Amino acid sequence: MLEKISTSDQFNQLLNEESKFFVLKHSLTCPISHEAYKQFEKFTGEHPNVPAYYLAVQEARPLSNEIADIFQIKHESPQALLFSSGKAIWNASHWSITNRSLTDAWSEA
Repeated sequence: MLEKISTSDQFNQLLNEESKFFVLKHSLTCPISHEAYKQFEKFTGEHPNVPAYYLAVQEARPLSNEIADIFQIKHESPQALLFSSGKAIWNASHWSITNRSLTDAWSEA
């Protein structure tokens, strides 16, 4: 399951309703972000029951900044974050976002 989010309300609903989920922040114009998105898609295709969401930084800058501020994680793009019980418990950026790193993070959380 891969779904786009763009508002604080959508994100807060996820925090309240999902016990564990991924969010990918990505840029619509960056080739590294494009590759990270492809890896994220591959992961979600292999794990269809994992709640996974993404936001396009250019379209959801306030939400991207809010996530960075609230969870004290320096914004990067692309950036994958794993949330569990309302907390950010793992993150990776740029070339570190791979199907393998996402799989490992999910299974270790």
